[in-house]
Amino acid sequence: MTDLFQHFREDERDFIEKVIGWRDYVLSSYSPKLTDFLDPREQEIVRSLIGDQKEVKAAFQGGTSQSERKRALLYPEYLEPEHEDFALSLFQIGYPSKFITLEHRQVLGALMSIGLKRSKYGDILIEGENIQLVAAEEMDDFLRLQLNEIGKAKVELKKIDFSKAIIKYDEWSEFSSTVSSLRLDAVIAAIYGISRQKVQPLLQAGQVKVNWRTAEQGSMECQEGDRISVRGFGRSKVTEILGRTKKDKIRLLYGRQK
Repeated sequence: MTDLFQHFREDERDFIEKVIGWRDYVLSSYSPKLTDFLDPREQEIVRSLIGDQKEVKAAFQGGTSQSERKRALLYPEYLEPEHEDFALSLFQIGYPSKFITLEHRQVLGALMSIGLKRSKYGDILIEGENIQLVAAEEMDDFLRLQLNEIGKAKVELKKIDFSKAIIKYDEWSEFSSTVSSLRLDAVIAAIYGISRQKVQPLLQAGQVKVNWRTAEQGSMECQEGDRISVRGFGRSKVTEILGRTKKDKIRLLYGRQK
């Protein structure tokens, strides 16, 4: 078990233990276990821990082919998962779009204000005036009853088929740079072209996330595959650590979302 935890960050220990519990449940009960919505890092951990085991397998669904947040289904080898097994709902959010504009952060804020846990809904899909929400099916009644206002706009939820879901493709531009170390503050400074002194206030204000979790320590060491989000600057990812230059700098390959 100790060797297992060495492959992950300390703050991921609780989630790792949870995944092991899910796996053990499937092994002992020989029945499937459906999780709440997981962010991409959590999905990666599940894949890593379940691996190529024959007794327990894992599948993921978030509603569309491009979903970021997904529910995982851990299941015994006899089962063939189907879309219905993931208990997903897609809601169209109706509002007076001629008179008001709604943004992602407002929808997120409204969901938080009604007390809906982040793990109970997936992606918020927005294309122009069209707004959709993927949620856990068990929250249908709660959402219909409680989500009737976003910002100052009255809203109405209509459950629709996933064939009508908005499909959005992420586009990334790839760059390379050199950094003196893999410290988070150094990596952010290199990726976004700002000084390390300017990074610190962003960290202290809770405006930086690494793998979808707020990061406050600039000394945190980045790893390949890390997703970084800095409010006001956009999203990026550490694609590959390419080794050192002759001047002992670290060569970094990274992507930035367009």
